[in-house]
Amino acid sequence: MVHIRNIAIIAHDQKKPTMVEFLKERREWIDTVSLLATGRTAEFIEREGIEIRHMSRGRSGGYREIIEMIRQKEVDMVFFFMDPDVERPFHEDMEELLDICVNQNVPLALNPSSAELLILGMIRLRMHQQRKK
Repeated sequence: MVHIRNIAIIAHDQKKPTMVEFLKERREWIDTVSLLATGRTAEFIEREGIEIRHMSRGRSGGYREIIEMIRQKEVDMVFFFMDPDVERPFHEDMEELLDICVNQNVPLALNPSSAELLILGMIRLRMHQQRKK
């Protein structure tokens, strides 16, 4: 049975408001899972009253912490709202994060539309599995 426990949340500065609005609009579903986020994203989300586990800031090791959690099968889904205009001095960490999601078959959303589809897909899969019982 599919059970989403932990969703990693990452958003570049320009995408943080978009991420917060996305999460707030899906509060009923989000309240059934645990969220974890890199430092500043976690702070931004928490200010809106959404419970979230803090990791280090992205450039201070937050990406690496999430990568390791994915390796340990502790992250079930990743929402990474990227700003394509951001210069990426720590691009290697972000690329490794994307690669491990692909290699470990972890669902990854890079924008609100894909995140919405992941949520809907997981709800549908859960309903299908419950009907089979």
